[in-house]
Amino acid sequence: MDRCYHPRRRCPLLAVCASSHAPPWFHTVCDWLFTRMGASNLLGDPLESNTLLDALLDEAGISHLGLATRVNRLGSLRGLKLRYDNTSVIRWLKGQRPRGQVPNLICEILSTKLQRQISLDDIGMSDSRAKAKTQPPLSAFVDRAAALWRADDQRRVISLRVMEGTDAIAPVWEWENPPDDLDVSRKGSLSVEPRDISLLRTARTHYEQMYRKAGGIATRGRIAQFLYGQVVPLLRGTYSDRAGRELYRAVGGLVAVAGICSYDSDAQGYAQRYFHQALRLAKASGDRQFGAYVMALMVNQAVFRRDYRLAVAFAEAGLRAAGVQISPALATDLYAMQAKAFARMGDQSSAHRCMRRSEAAVGKIRPSEEPPETGYVQPGLVEAHFAEALMSLGDTAPAQEYALEAVRTQAHFRGRVHRLATFARTQAAAGEVDGAASTALEMLDAARGMESRRLRERLVSVRNTLSRYEASGARDVVELIDETLLVPFG
Repeated sequence: MDRCYHPRRRCPLLAVCASSHAPPWFHTVCDWLFTRMGASNLLGDPLESNTLLDALLDEAGISHLGLATRVNRLGSLRGLKLRYDNTSVIRWLKGQRPRGQVPNLICEILSTKLQRQISLDDIGMSDSRAKAKTQPPLSAFVDRAAALWRADDQRRVISLRVMEGTDAIAPVWEWENPPDDLDVSRKGSLSVEPRDISLLRTARTHYEQMYRKAGGIATRGRIAQFLYGQVVPLLRGTYSDRAGRELYRAVGGLVAVAGICSYDSDAQGYAQRYFHQALRLAKASGDRQFGAYVMALMVNQAVFRRDYRLAVAFAEAGLRAAGVQISPALATDLYAMQAKAFARMGDQSSAHRCMRRSEAAVGKIRPSEEPPETGYVQPGLVEAHFAEALMSLGDTAPAQEYALEAVRTQAHFRGRVHRLATFARTQAAAGEVDGAASTALEMLDAARGMESRRLRERLVSVRNTLSRYEASGARDVVELIDETLLVPFG
């Protein structure tokens, strides 16, 4: 029986398997349970699937049975009697770590096939107690990124936990601090040309627009497929240091959109990892402004997850690290989101201070001088942020003024839905129930055709607000929203 290794806990079933008293049928039962349920369910602790090994096997063109056969054969040459099969490899891909020399044999097999050194860390089988908390070299980062993109594309891992503590903060610290990448050039089989980088920039714009019109659920699979199928070969290709930095910058823009789509799909673990990847790509590109943009995305996620202190810290890191290079649009958004975080913590003075700083930055925005990613900082965005912050502080009248100003300005489809939802809530809070119902109808119409968990939550929020009132208009809108919510998303 291939036993699972876990640094903190032993599976009680496997403890019996390991004993000499276990009957033969017990091994068969354990084997079936591991295959059907996965190691994580048996161990109690949530082990994540081994996406690294899965991606390397795909790159090497080795099937599950092929790997098992090679391990058995190589083990025999080393004096080991191994009897692994297809289900053994499936268990490894579900997070189980084979004991003894087997992980080293897997590394040797893959190193020979791929003609590069593969380590235990590369196949996701290093002892987690000894795993370094430092960023891997760029070549290893590319392999890890490819593994995530493949898993997302093929839905190999349905969900990933959101990392907390040091794991959540370390990528930010590594982006902010030395050492920087002195040379990102690479030698590979495919030569990266300027037209390839241009295509990646065009693709980023395409998927961003698709997300804004159709939602993250509809867009997420498309961009994951593009990343694994089209981007990975380029990252593993041949390019100079200068071309490499342009390549990493372009890929970073795509990865950031993938993170946004994952966030919008409520796949928060995936979103966090995409944002971390985008930060690493920002560092490799040397573009501090782009790194600050990624930090803004992470601030938004932290606010959504109600981790307001982390949101404030991330915003400060983005402002600090970008320094004088930060674009006014990014500074505007980072200060405004800080204001929302402080407001939800009940810190009125800090919220007002950040609002003033955001207002000062917005007057300096020059759209022609902004990076392409900051196009979301459109007129009315700051007012929408301020309205939400003031609502959290209980300042209904000024919140409604800001919300009204926000809906009066032009916005893309998603932005308009968010602004209308905020305005409806401020109207209801001010006792203008009929006005809130009318705004909610407009919001519902603007949201049609979009598959977005965030927009769905907006609908639920407005629905719950209106359900408190007996007015016929409010009741009618509640019924319409309930009908809309019955339509399942992908």
